[in-house]
Amino acid sequence: MKKTGQTIVGASVKRSDLLAKVTGDAKYVADMTLPGLLYARSKRSDIAHARIRRIDASRALALPGVKAVLTHENVPRVLHAGSPHPRSASVTCDQYILDDKVRYWGETVAVVAATSEEIAEAALDLIEVEYEALPAVFTVEDAARPDAPQIHDREPGGNLVLPPVLVSRGDIEQGFAQADLVIEGEYEGGRPTPAYMEPNACMCQWDGNGNLTVWISTQTAFMVRGIMAEVLGLPLHKVRVLVDHMGGGFGAKQDLFQSEFLCALLARQTRRPVRMEYTREETFLGGRTRHPVKIWLKQGFRKDGTLTARQARIVYNSGAYGSHGPGVTIVGTNALTSLYRCENVQLEGRCLYTNSPIAGAFRGYGVVQTYYALDIQMDEAAEQLGMDPAELKLKNAVREGDIAPSNHPLIGHGLPDCIRRGMEEVDWAALRRRARDTRGAQRRGWGMGCEMHGSSAYPGIKEQGNAIVKMNEDGTVVLLTGTAGLGTGAHTALAQIVAEELGLRFESVSVMHGDTDVVPWDIGAFASHTTYLGGKAAQLAAQEIKRQLFERAATLLEAAPEDLDSSDGMIHVRGSERSISVRDAVAPRKGVPAAQLVGSATYHPTKSYSFAAHFVEVTVDIEIGQITVLQVVPVHEIGKVIHPVAAAGQIEGGIQQGIGHTLYEDYQIDLKTGRSLNANFVDYKMPLSMDMPSIRTVILETAPDPGGPFGAKGVGEDPIVAIGPAIANAVYDAIGVRFRHYPIKPEQVLQALREQQAAVHSTHEEGVPA
Repeated sequence: MKKTGQTIVGASVKRSDLLAKVTGDAKYVADMTLPGLLYARSKRSDIAHARIRRIDASRALALPGVKAVLTHENVPRVLHAGSPHPRSASVTCDQYILDDKVRYWGETVAVVAATSEEIAEAALDLIEVEYEALPAVFTVEDAARPDAPQIHDREPGGNLVLPPVLVSRGDIEQGFAQADLVIEGEYEGGRPTPAYMEPNACMCQWDGNGNLTVWISTQTAFMVRGIMAEVLGLPLHKVRVLVDHMGGGFGAKQDLFQSEFLCALLARQTRRPVRMEYTREETFLGGRTRHPVKIWLKQGFRKDGTLTARQARIVYNSGAYGSHGPGVTIVGTNALTSLYRCENVQLEGRCLYTNSPIAGAFRGYGVVQTYYALDIQMDEAAEQLGMDPAELKLKNAVREGDIAPSNHPLIGHGLPDCIRRGMEEVDWAALRRRARDTRGAQRRGWGMGCEMHGSSAYPGIKEQGNAIVKMNEDGTVVLLTGTAGLGTGAHTALAQIVAEELGLRFESVSVMHGDTDVVPWDIGAFASHTTYLGGKAAQLAAQEIKRQLFERAATLLEAAPEDLDSSDGMIHVRGSERSISVRDAVAPRKGVPAAQLVGSATYHPTKSYSFAAHFVEVTVDIEIGQITVLQVVPVHEIGKVIHPVAAAGQIEGGIQQGIGHTLYEDYQIDLKTGRSLNANFVDYKMPLSMDMPSIRTVILETAPDPGGPFGAKGVGEDPIVAIGPAIANAVYDAIGVRFRHYPIKPEQVLQALREQQAAVHSTHEEGVPA
């Protein structure tokens, strides 16, 4: 009897956390309580840039129920990176737990622990703070001036978060000299926020031996353990971090938000457990946003559409602290070496401090911004060349053997496959032949956008995945993994991988996660690498179990281990009818104890890339300026699908976020004071379920990566990258107006249409045919 193909990998099995979530039994940090629990709240600044001249908490401490108040005067002064990657190229070390200087409106200046949330909130108003106002800058242009105020008092470099990122390939001057068409433009991206469902929360407790336990909603439990230990002066074995269910993170929950250190310090001072949960407003004020960006992009083309040169200057706005500014700048700048082939490239990426909300890691990490500019400009070039934009992109699309931004050769023809399949799905050729409809208020248009994204953060971070698999005496197994589950079903996918590798039923695998004292070390859930990295480690650990299992079964079956195979919980001898159940192979027998099979594995990946092309239909109401996305046909090449429904859910969720970023979402501040203007879900607009278009997802498996489990690659970040330029290009197709920024708001559409109409009238008056 022979095993026939994969049966669990590639199937949409029932998620292992399903029952707990649909019944409401799943416990998030804010649901947890402990005896004697205190509640912590933060006092935030009402000024964007200032020295704290005096802070007086005596009235707050006198309020009944208040147990502790912390300010910069009574917390450790340890410089840290804010993000749990303190020694990585992705972040910069520029934060204190609390400082005597505030750098943005809404920064924490004090915290209170009290017996109720109401008392803690009341105590905040009793803390007196006297500020010495300092000049503030909110735009990158102002921050870059030679006389700009120094936000971090660092020399040299002014307000630069890191030295400029310079990337050069080939001969840029020769490339432009070879061009028949040179096109350039300026592009701009706003400040969307992750808007995850679960606000940031943590709970801390110390025991009598000085051990700290932290319950937290984070993507990086072991990184939290490391930076908490470092800042609080503890050895690692004294810090235990627990993460169970999470309500999203989208990259932003890689950072620590001051609250975690302060919660631990309050718990130590009061000798009671303390819980701190952000309000929705605080997820805006103290959370992380995408980096606002300004991009100048210039490209050269031959008449046949071949790219000859690409030059760009990118400036990211990091806000008040560096957070992931270095990583975003490096990744986003280097991304412009790729997607569309170009031998002559010259790029400069900068990232500046401003007195604005902190920008950090966010799904699409730097490339959302740069690929938005690149893909729109490709459409602009296609029009001037008289070419179909899809054909121009297909002609220049990266393919197998091309060198990726990570300096690794690409595997497969993923991007051309996506473009061709999408063109077939929507009958792109027929759409391009139709004339633009200029009747009525509703104008329809089609556009496309492309992307590629890495599964891992290599080479910026040398990642490592670890897994342990233990087999029980009844033939079931437990996977111990440090990977975080953000709500995406990642642990279900990892269980599928282990079950497939061992030939077990999916129900025979359980997953232990989220306890840094128990599970093996993991770098965290980010960079679209959880399935790719953690899944491969789990597969390798399962292979070690299989080796041990087959050695044991071979004796019982009187066969060689290499002649065995397994499926559906049974071990078979190839070419014969002999078999034994996995349970019987490891179960105790008379006088013989059960087999103790344990497999562990460590995996160091390099770089894998997934690809996508999105085809989008929109309508533009020219009377009110409203853009509506009618349908999206996303085509994604992800190597191998582990869980089809989960993969499609990632794609649909990314599209929803991308629609929001392109049309609605922009966290705004007053450019005179830095004050937040829309830190709530009333004024910060997002697409809701009723706003979602029809989505017809196509997933390709044409370029499996040997570095991933069963060839799988990441899909978490890809869909948010391609959807934005696809919408912008569709809007141009509908009304003939090119927008080079996001979000594209109705009033901007109306203004552009008025300018377009005025230009037409002016042309007629001059006697020139329109």
